[in-house]
Amino acid sequence: MALTSSRIRAINAVFEAGSFSAAAKKVGISQPAIAQQVRDVEAGFGVTLFDRRGNGLVATALCRQLYGVTQRMQATEVRALAILTQHSELKGGELRIGLGNAMPGMALISDFQNLYSKIGISVEMGSWASIIDAVVDQRVDLGVLPRIPDDGRFRREVCLHQCVVAIVNASHPLANARRVTCQELMSHPLVFRTQRSSTQRVVDDAFRKAGLEPKPAIVLDTRDGVFEAVINDLGVGFTWEHGSSRSDGFIKLRVPDMAAMHPEHIFCLARKRDKLVDLFFQSRRLKNMRASREPET
Repeated sequence: MALTSSRIRAINAVFEAGSFSAAAKKVGISQPAIAQQVRDVEAGFGVTLFDRRGNGLVATALCRQLYGVTQRMQATEVRALAILTQHSELKGGELRIGLGNAMPGMALISDFQNLYSKIGISVEMGSWASIIDAVVDQRVDLGVLPRIPDDGRFRREVCLHQCVVAIVNASHPLANARRVTCQELMSHPLVFRTQRSSTQRVVDDAFRKAGLEPKPAIVLDTRDGVFEAVINDLGVGFTWEHGSSRSDGFIKLRVPDMAAMHPEHIFCLARKRDKLVDLFFQSRRLKNMRASREPET
């Protein structure tokens, strides 16, 4: 049983109006439909939300507690939907976005453009440090990167958590292993990134904590270079687990020493005030909210 926004609205309307008929008029749907929404929640969760007294309904203590929480959620929804409706008013403009990896940034951009198709997007891709610089220097309006420092410079929001994994050629001796330790990796050629890479920082930390000092066979300054090196069987590379939608020519391996999950952030300068930036921060939540408002089948 999902506690959808439509069910929350139905329960809160009955709470405020005191009857199914008055609540139906309040939200603009039929009385049987709003009554069914409430009964579905009661049956699905095995609870009683309203006591029937004559022609009216009296909220139970549980319902009053639920209302106290969901009323704030509804207020947030109203504000968010107000932002969503602005899409018809936006006639143009461009949003500049910096990405450390193709994913999850490209998926976020897709969600944004599905909501605001008239807004142009320009993308700068680079290392972790170069995208930080791009945001600070305002070459881009916002960025999507892992491990953004909480030091007051940035407004940031987590969009997912992920870890670093090893990648090997499909014909590599480790290809059939589900996981591999840093110690085991020491006997194979390693493909590293430069120190400006967030991936490499995680890799360096893992080897250091394991008391190891690896000597890479090759050091590359781009993630695409790492993919190509691995596909051409030059060694074991490393990447963020969800850093790319590519799956050709290599296999991902879990590394217990690198299993810690790191947050990926949408971020911009804390002082930046821009409608398009605000809409990008909201777009993922608005997409989910719009989906929850679709009629149930």
